Amino acid sequence: MNLTASTSARDTWIKALIPLVAVMVAIIGLYWETATGMVTIWWRSETFTHAFLVPPMVAWLAWRRRDELLAIAPKPSLWVLAPMLVVAGLWLLAQLVAVNAVTQLTFVAMLVLSVPLVLGIPVARALMFPLAFAFFAVPIGEFAMPWLMQGTADFTIAALRLSGIPVYREGLKFVIPSGSWSVVEACSGVRYLIASFMVGSLFAYLNYQSSLRRWVFVGLSLLVPILANWLRAYGIVMLGHLSDNKLATGVDHLVYGWVFFGVVIMALFAIGARWAEPEAAPVARDEGDAASHARSAAAPASLWSAALAAMVVVALPVAGQWRLDASVAAPMTSAALALPEAPASGWTVLPPGAPDWTPEFMNPSAIAVRQYGSTSGAQVGVHLIYYRQQRDGSKLVSSTNQVVRADDKVWNAVSTESQTLGTDAGGRPVAARSHLLLGGPRAGQTERGRLRVWMLYWVDGQWTSSDAKAKILGAVAKLTGRGDDGAALLLSVQEPQPGGADAAATRFWADHRALIETQLLAARGAAR
Repeated sequence: MNLTASTSARDTWIKALIPLVAVMVAIIGLYWETATGMVTIWWRSETFTHAFLVPPMVAWLAWRRRDELLAIAPKPSLWVLAPMLVVAGLWLLAQLVAVNAVTQLTFVAMLVLSVPLVLGIPVARALMFPLAFAFFAVPIGEFAMPWLMQGTADFTIAALRLSGIPVYREGLKFVIPSGSWSVVEACSGVRYLIASFMVGSLFAYLNYQSSLRRWVFVGLSLLVPILANWLRAYGIVMLGHLSDNKLATGVDHLVYGWVFFGVVIMALFAIGARWAEPEAAPVARDEGDAASHARSAAAPASLWSAALAAMVVVALPVAGQWRLDASVAAPMTSAALALPEAPASGWTVLPPGAPDWTPEFMNPSAIAVRQYGSTSGAQVGVHLIYYRQQRDGSKLVSSTNQVVRADDKVWNAVSTESQTLGTDAGGRPVAARSHLLLGGPRAGQTERGRLRVWMLYWVDGQWTSSDAKAKILGAVAKLTGRGDDGAALLLSVQEPQPGGADAAATRFWADHRALIETQLLAARGAAR
């Protein structure tokens, strides 16, 4: 390729990149809240600090393909407007119900889709991996934490028993002769898994040409950190046990974990490098080929037309959100929510006292707590937690809202199951999530506390225990102008014997469901 042809191709690409950059700047500006939310998570969470490297890595990976790109004529693919519109619509739905992971995924997807829209499918095909790599910027993956914690606990306890060490287990906490341990969020290994997946994908792309080898190595980069984290947890417990809890019982066990993880990943890469394939030599192109590509490139006016169409599409959901937000009234005050002061026949309101247990819900709009007693002697604690104008850090359905934290010093969740609590106003069965909590002995008693907690959501007048259904109901309600009000109802009953609390909870639900719904509807109406 001679200098004239090369210069012509570069000039063509410079003219094509300007409208692409304009579209990306417009997307970032319109979705600034989503973009800054991502960066905030990168900054505050060690799990996602690696995401700061993603934008420069994407730019570098694209730069590596510059010779191949120079031989491709940039031409808009206007049909990409359709998937971009769908993605933008998904962003709006996720924004309405404050699902950050989806808003951030769709934000990055819009940036990625702007490439084939403005520059064409052949360009996007040449940049397939760099564009896919951009999704590592999305701080997602913590949803897997409960399963990873459960797997870590299962493996560690099984390995300890195989080692001849007796273990008593309660959920994610366990006791061995030398002391007690618990699997908390930091032990899940999610940060190792995400980091390994990103680096492993990059390694596979740069070192292999075969799709099979790439996919095998990416699979190993997901499997190995999980197995390594299990071995790390078992090794830390054994190290603490054998050292009489002088080693690996504090911050140092996290340090040991990162060292162990680093050694494992380096070993994985060293083994993977043995099957590395050299990159194919670039195909020489003559000047006529380059010149023809330059001549077949789309005119700047066509590129700008595609860019402007993209800007209109991505602006639509933002305009829709502004209109919906403008129709929402001022935040509800805490005085608007209450529980029945006159309970149903056979029940009385008990005097307030220090709660045995309190759920962890972040920044609700209002909370009502009350204790009821029945003539049969059963006592039911009720927590009614209300949310309105939901947003990041204050939303009904969130991984930060928990019946009990994994590191709680008093209560420990040992089981969770779905249990039918009763029926709704239409006679349909209502299932709640039933949690069994075990605590320390009460004052003056030798037996441990045993608490059964039922939890379910009230959204747009319907009861559900499903996170997904609650989100969908909230989105539909907001789209149809009924607001995003929602509440969590938690019933707690002391359970001396397994199953002993079920009758009290189901009776309380049957006697008070309608009364509680009346209070919720009153709170919703007062907030208008």
